[in-house]
Amino acid sequence: MKSIAFALLALLLAGCATNATKVPSVAALPSLPHLAEPVPGTFTSGRLAPADIDSIRRSGIREVIDLTVDSETPGFDEAAAVRSQGLLYRNLAIAGATDLTLGNVQAFDALLRSATRPTLVHCASSNRVGALAALRAAWIDGVASEQAIAIGRSWGLKGLEGEVRTRLQAGPATDRSPANR
Repeated sequence: MKSIAFALLALLLAGCATNATKVPSVAALPSLPHLAEPVPGTFTSGRLAPADIDSIRRSGIREVIDLTVDSETPGFDEAAAVRSQGLLYRNLAIAGATDLTLGNVQAFDALLRSATRPTLVHCASSNRVGALAALRAAWIDGVASEQAIAIGRSWGLKGLEGEVRTRLQAGPATDRSPANR
């Protein structure tokens, strides 16, 4: 009888623990553009709207990593909106292909390694997210180019794939600043 009571108590406590540490699923998140979960606990998407922030919090997301520049969303202070919901907010402004540098890939890697999961990483379309993920896979994790591209696609890589392939072929040490093209 004691073992049955103990087993029931253990099940009850396990159920409470599960509810206390809510882990979102893609289905639980609001209808975000290009939403994916490339690795457990890390979600990617396109642009967030002001109405999305409360839903993101309620879904269980604890941190938002924004790869957009502030000028992309005039009139929407995403940092303030995210923080007002009690979520962590960090920004790594990636304007486009010229910002796909080793330094930014290292900064992206540091953000992901220190992220409070579950995390949502986004840009306007998830393309820059995927580009950085592909370069991170190759330059930081040592993954072969085609596998890195596949990883990037799972994170949202689309239109920047050609730029990513060029950088993978050239290697991370090449200076790609506009003055050196």
